[in-house]
Amino acid sequence: MINQETLHVQLDERTYPIIIGASFFKNGFIFDEWITGKDCLVVTNEMVAPLYLKSLVSQLKNKNVVSLILPDGESNKTLTIWFQIIDKLVAMKASRDTTVIALGGGVVGDITGFAAASYMRGIPYIQVPTTLLSQVDSSVGGKTGINHIQGKNLVGAFHQPKLVLVDIDTLTTLSKRELISGLAEVIKYGAIADNKFFCWLENNMEHLLTRNPDTLIKAILKSCSIKAQVVGEDEFENDKRAILNFGHTFGHAIENIKGYGEILHGEAIAIGMILAAEISPLDDIERNRLEALIKKAGLPHVIDSVNVDSMYQAMLMDKKVQSKKLRYILLRSLGEAFIDDNITEQNVLGAISNRMV
Repeated sequence: MINQETLHVQLDERTYPIIIGASFFKNGFIFDEWITGKDCLVVTNEMVAPLYLKSLVSQLKNKNVVSLILPDGESNKTLTIWFQIIDKLVAMKASRDTTVIALGGGVVGDITGFAAASYMRGIPYIQVPTTLLSQVDSSVGGKTGINHIQGKNLVGAFHQPKLVLVDIDTLTTLSKRELISGLAEVIKYGAIADNKFFCWLENNMEHLLTRNPDTLIKAILKSCSIKAQVVGEDEFENDKRAILNFGHTFGHAIENIKGYGEILHGEAIAIGMILAAEISPLDDIERNRLEALIKKAGLPHVIDSVNVDSMYQAMLMDKKVQSKKLRYILLRSLGEAFIDDNITEQNVLGAISNRMV
């Protein structure tokens, strides 16, 4: 039997739990503690709805439940789709004690969270992530948003959920490509904050790829604990929280120029981590270990031919830019990240060119 694990994102009166386990959909979960009002809106997508929507709704006993099924994919993380959620809340006459539940991957979680942050200037929401990437990253920390044609997540808000509920059974229905994509964010946590966890990943990657339940629980718990600690120290990304974006300055630009959904988020981040490592003061042994682990996970490590200048221009739209200077998350060693705003354009362009095929 898989043990249920609980940890907390510590934010004073807005502290909330991340509950990680299995069979919540199968055996039921009592949501009453986190839903105070009578009305709920469950937002999901066309891929997840047939699998889990009925089960989730059946657990919301004594609640007035409305559901909304969105189209699947990163290309739908838009203002138009966000407004569909707002329209649904208006149509159901939602009030400030209405709870919105995001049932799905990172796209559903981000766009639903942003709708909850915006409607009546903020209403409660719950994250029920169903992909590995959303379970270890996007569901935790309160970052919500939608994409703009010029950049990923350029429109959004910080809005913390009331609860994050992770059921690893959902990973049994996840495609192999989506599972591997999520492993990029897991690798990131070891690279930026915990050398022992990085070593553990080197020794257990095969078990993660075969979806061993106990190994998945350990990886998700450790990833979430690292993120929870960082978010608790720097909720609004004024300083330390930026390290969670290791690989993302490059990765978001890759997603933008390749087209949202054409390359998965984790795939782009994997390449981004390798590029960030290229310009980091790592020794060659550690740089090679990072690349080897990314390859072992089945993630990409090179870029299909892109226009280097176009990619750099996309990077300039990164949210970490200050005074029009790019700030890069780099590694001093495996397990220790830092922020650097003194990397030259020449070095960056050189790193990108070296990784093109």
